[in-house]
Amino acid sequence: MKYVDEYRDAQAARHIAARIREEARPNRAYHFMEFCGGHTHAIFRYGIPRLLPDNVRMIHGPGCPVCVLPMHRVDLAIELAHQPGVILCTYGDMMRVPGSRKRSLLTARAEGADVRMVYSVNDALTLARQHPDRTVVFFAIGFETTTPPTAVALHTARREKLSNFLVFCNHVLTPSAITAILESPELRELGTLKLDGFIGPAHVSTVIGSQPYRYFAEEYHKPVVIAGFEPLDVLQAILMLIRQVNEGRAEVENEFSRAVTEGGNDRAKALVADVFELRKSFLWRGLGQVPYSGLRIKADYRDHDAEARFRLDVPVARENKACECPAILRGVKAPRDCKLFGTVCTPENPIGSCMVSSEGACAAYYTYGRYMETTHES
Repeated sequence: MKYVDEYRDAQAARHIAARIREEARPNRAYHFMEFCGGHTHAIFRYGIPRLLPDNVRMIHGPGCPVCVLPMHRVDLAIELAHQPGVILCTYGDMMRVPGSRKRSLLTARAEGADVRMVYSVNDALTLARQHPDRTVVFFAIGFETTTPPTAVALHTARREKLSNFLVFCNHVLTPSAITAILESPELRELGTLKLDGFIGPAHVSTVIGSQPYRYFAEEYHKPVVIAGFEPLDVLQAILMLIRQVNEGRAEVENEFSRAVTEGGNDRAKALVADVFELRKSFLWRGLGQVPYSGLRIKADYRDHDAEARFRLDVPVARENKACECPAILRGVKAPRDCKLFGTVCTPENPIGSCMVSSEGACAAYYTYGRYMETTHES
């Protein structure tokens, strides 16, 4: 298959891995964070840690939209689902994420709420057309990749006068999360998080382009290499990061040039700017309150804003103290560092969101990484 098979060539992978071993200096350690959960799964699925020398270590970042959503927002969604006449639509992963008291949207459905799994926001629009006597709420989550489709749906709902279509907006921004990591006490004050550079997200970057990452290279002197999700993409990005570190450079490089441009998708960005505006602050699981990191629906589309229609008052819940998901999302700990991992917490019985999502670090490690030697864990 074009643009897939050629990026999974075993001989080419061995060649790049050999170059990594040659160019990684034995007298220093390299710590690179793959921001996106899709990269985390690719790293484990294709056994990339086994190809890397021991002094090149990957740190798993917070780029999993299901994982970073705080328990409080899940609780709000559950309350929305219990409102009379509401059909709450969400993606499959979100249905299993535990809120407070281990309740989830699956639990809400078992309690009688009308919660439905959808594959896209268009499915929710279709339900709103089919059920004019019901209020259809789309539980919108995701980074910049999934935000434009939500904007298109809101445009469509306003044009068609679908007053029964609402959005519960939980879209968040990648650059703000990277800033929070670079400004975290673990990195700046305590030095417990070693970080030499980032593998930039692929799908997000097709929308926002490579330009927004320049700030991190210039201000924090951290190189960024945007990479695709195939094993050769990831290996080549690691090699490019090693070269930048060795040469004392901190630049934004684009390995995923077959899909990502410097400016991104102007039309998608314009749609998002028309429909959404920045929240002053948004609570992330693992990162806490992050300034200007989340989006909300603008006043012109307020009639389709679930938070404006249903003014719910749900107290902020505390995370399970035994779950290390917040520390894993910050890159401070790895899945195996959690005492619940693989025992109490499994994909069949998830305690934390990192085990629920298909992009979560714990789910990736449980599926693939636990079979690897622990010498390559981050």
